[in-house]
Amino acid sequence: MRNDDETINAIRRMYRTAVPESFPEDLSITSHVETLSLKKSHVKLRYGTNPNQRAAMYVLNGSLWDRMREVKTGKGGLSQTNVCDVDRALRILRYFDQPSCAVMKHLVPSGFASTRGGDPLKTVFVRARDCDPVAAFGGVTVFNSTVDVETAEEITAGFMEVVCAPGFKPEALKKLEEKRDMRLLQYDPKSLAGIAKLHGDEISFKDFEFTSLLGGGFVLSDPFLTKVSMSSLQTVTERKPSRREVEDMIFSWRVLIGVRSNGVVVSKDCCTLGIGSGQQDRVTAVRLALEKARNRGHAEELHGSVLASDGFFPFRDSVDEAAKHGVSAIIQPGGSIRDEEVVKACDEHGISMVFTGERTFGHF
Repeated sequence: MRNDDETINAIRRMYRTAVPESFPEDLSITSHVETLSLKKSHVKLRYGTNPNQRAAMYVLNGSLWDRMREVKTGKGGLSQTNVCDVDRALRILRYFDQPSCAVMKHLVPSGFASTRGGDPLKTVFVRARDCDPVAAFGGVTVFNSTVDVETAEEITAGFMEVVCAPGFKPEALKKLEEKRDMRLLQYDPKSLAGIAKLHGDEISFKDFEFTSLLGGGFVLSDPFLTKVSMSSLQTVTERKPSRREVEDMIFSWRVLIGVRSNGVVVSKDCCTLGIGSGQQDRVTAVRLALEKARNRGHAEELHGSVLASDGFFPFRDSVDEAAKHGVSAIIQPGGSIRDEEVVKACDEHGISMVFTGERTFGHF
């Protein structure tokens, strides 16, 4: 039994122990027009995706992550997954000016919320967390507003691995520091605001996305820049969406940018109710988002909610499923050979539908 205890303790220590790395201090990536000179970050990683993987982060001088400040460390430091959770959250938050919160788990939001005309930040956090409180346990929470003590008290009432924000009030910091293992990060909002996000924004070599390939090599691609706005939406159904529905459509579409495909986001009043992510077929992603919403106590809120889909609907089954749960409006790219059938299904159910003309697949 003693040997078993020692084995269990050794396994537990594994998740808290930093893995030494000997990666180079500097890296350069050269194109025919520009060289990116990166340095090893002052933010040291405990390990990579798993405890048997070494990891180091490299940053451009003066970039968002170069200016990231470790306010408090714990549990041996940040893991690669912690860093990527924060990064994926910031990719969503950059689209929001109003106070907002992303609760992340495995690089996908388990919940996201924005203020509704004066909601305190504590309320925004609670709404984001309670979209899926089961998934939120042990997650990463990222804000675009300074964290106050009321919000900090709510955070520490549960279990969060990492909290990241543009600032922390002294009383809030004191409260969060009570959690021994919690890691705190502070980012520069000006650095985030300067990153391209909309179609037509100027981009350079540093904005391109690199996807590594097995055995050596990578795919280089443009960053995703959205062109979707309230004025760009094309209504294709008999019923036009209300002002509130349009606002929730834009909200949902922006959150959807951070969801793994096939991805579906169901929202109402600037808060996600259910998120279906990483499914191989569209209707399963729809069902997952709706069923998670019901199972997490949001059945009543589904009536009059908005559903966003990152790809078109190949069949009407997703619309029929949404109608069963009370969804009143849908936003999707359009472009299926069965668009007419899908739109007809919406008209039968009294659902408003808009096309964006833009797909927002995310494979990461």
